[in-house]
Order: sequence, then structure tokens, then C-alpha cells
Amino acid sequence: MSLSIKIIDPIIFPSWDSMLLRTPGASFFQGSAWARVLSESYGYTPLYFTVMEGDKFRALFPVMEVNSFLTGKRGVSLPFTDYCEPIIEEGIEFQDLLNPIIDHGKKGGWNYIELRGASRYLGGKPCFTSYYGHILGLLAGHEKIFSDLRDSTRRNVKKAEKEKVEIRIEKTGEAMRDFYRLNCMTRREHGLPPQPYHFFEGVHQHIISKGNGFVALAYSQGKAIAGNVYFHFGDRAIYKYGASDKKFQDLRANNLVMWEAIKWFAGNGFKSFCFGRTELQNEGLRQFKNGWDPEEHQIQYFKYDLREGAFVAGKPKGEPIYSGIFRQTPVPVLNVIGSLFYRHMG
Repeated sequence: MSLSIKIIDPIIFPSWDSMLLRTPGASFFQGSAWARVLSESYGYTPLYFTVMEGDKFRALFPVMEVNSFLTGKRGVSLPFTDYCEPIIEEGIEFQDLLNPIIDHGKKGGWNYIELRGASRYLGGKPCFTSYYGHILGLLAGHEKIFSDLRDSTRRNVKKAEKEKVEIRIEKTGEAMRDFYRLNCMTRREHGLPPQPYHFFEGVHQHIISKGNGFVALAYSQGKAIAGNVYFHFGDRAIYKYGASDKKFQDLRANNLVMWEAIKWFAGNGFKSFCFGRTELQNEGLRQFKNGWDPEEHQIQYFKYDLREGAFVAGKPKGEPIYSGIFRQTPVPVLNVIGSLFYRHMG
């Protein structure tokens, strides 16, 4: 089948988001704000392969070209994104959309194409890596949602309330700076450098300040001790980043932050809440998310090697050797490392 495919930059396409809102299956990550943050923060080139009809998309396959002298040149759908399912209207074959992307990648000198989703179209193809995903329905209302929580999750929420932990839902630059301080601490504990601060400045400028998300912070005695960053698009909400000061973990502030955000989304007409991705080996985080009684599923990533002309399987990942070193590295040094190297990791 011959499709009229156009490669569009959503950052400069004037009606992109309004068209996306009219397209079934669209998500925040396919929107122009996320494209702008990735492009401005890391220098990636947006190449969104589209089939349009009237005021909606018949097909949409977002790709960012990552061009790194350290890690090579490739197309990723999309970098630093939990999932990015392509939109394909009934009657369009997935392969008819993928082939032009493969051709473009070959001409552009890409090493591979990474798909963060698309398992419904790639049954039988080797999966490169997998994660758990969790989706919570919000239509029942916050009282029913709370009653369905795991007992331990409800207890933790109530403990944080008893400890007089205060939750503030904010959209200010100051709130983002408070979150970033916590994020640097958390990334260090995980043996990773933090994302560069200018990335979170972009998140605030293009997403939070535009009313498409917020920062929820937990305070104890006036000090921010935990926080999460949330995005939303249409009637769907997403938990994207979380961080906390480990010294205050006994207050269970993480639970109260999450609960107040869920309650806010449920009370403001949102239908679903996504907890993002969870690594298969991170059983602790998986159990934390399952405590909210969501539906669990698997998110699969696929890698098409352009040199081999085939989808390739990934290898099991252990903890990187550098994680132990980073846990002992001062935060200011980790900030420099993150600023230098994150753009090569997308």
C-alpha cells in the first residue's frame, strides 16, 4: 500500500496538539511540548512520520534523530520516554509506515531504530528490553480508589498525614528547583548522574508553566523532603519523575505525594493515571506501584538494526559497574557528568 507520508516537526506545526487531541490513542509524549523539551535540551532533531486526513492523524510515528559522536547516530521513538505507541488507523499496515522510516534511517546513516512500544504490531519479533507498566482508572472517584488501595499503602498515607506532612501542588520555577535538589540526591543513591538542570528548566517552561502538568512537593517543618513531577494531556495523567530525601523516608511522604496527585487528577475529570515504567528487576518499585491497585502490563522496546536489516534481541542487564562509583561521587561532580553526557544516552 502506498501512503502519503509527511515528515513533520511538531514544534513548528501550528495545529499539532489540537489535531492530536482529536486522534484516538494519542498521548502526551506525542505532543509538541515534549518534542520541544527533548530538542532544546539535547539537540535532537524531530522527525515525526505522519499520515494526515483533514484535522486528524491517520498514522503517527514520532522519531527523534540522535546524533552522537560517542554513541552513534540513530532514530529513537522517543528518547527519555516511558512509552511511545505509534498511532495507526485501521486499514493501514504497520510495515507500510515502518518501511519509510527504515529507508530514511539508511540514507541518514543511522545504526538502528528504537521503538518504545508497538508490541501489538510486532508479535513474534525479538524484544530488546521490557518494563512493567501500571495504569490506574480514575472514574470511580478518589474515595473508591482509596478504599481499593493495599492496606499497607493506606497506612502509609495515613502515617504521613499523622506526621503532619504537607503536600503542595505547584507550577512555579521555585518548586522545580526544590524538586531538582531532591532529584540529584535520589539519582546519586541509584548510582546515576542527574539529568542536567536545563532539561528541567525546559520541562517547567514548556510543560508545567503552560498548564500541562505540575510539581507535587511534600514538606516537613517547612522543608521539601519528597516530590514528583506529573504531566497530563487530554484526560490522561502521567507520573514522570519522583525524588525524595532518604533521611525522611520514615515519614512516608512519597505515599502522600502520590495520593494527593491521584486525588487531584480524579477530582479534575481525568480518566486514567499512568505510573510510568518500572524495570523488571526493581521489585521494590513494582510493589510500591501495585499498592495503588492499578492494572499491570508489560511495555516492550524493540530495536531494528539497520546494518543487519532485522529486529535484534537485547541482553539481560545487570547493575552497571559505574553505579558504585557514582554513589560515592559528590553531587556537584555528578551534575557536571550529567550535563556533559545525557544527550548521548537518549
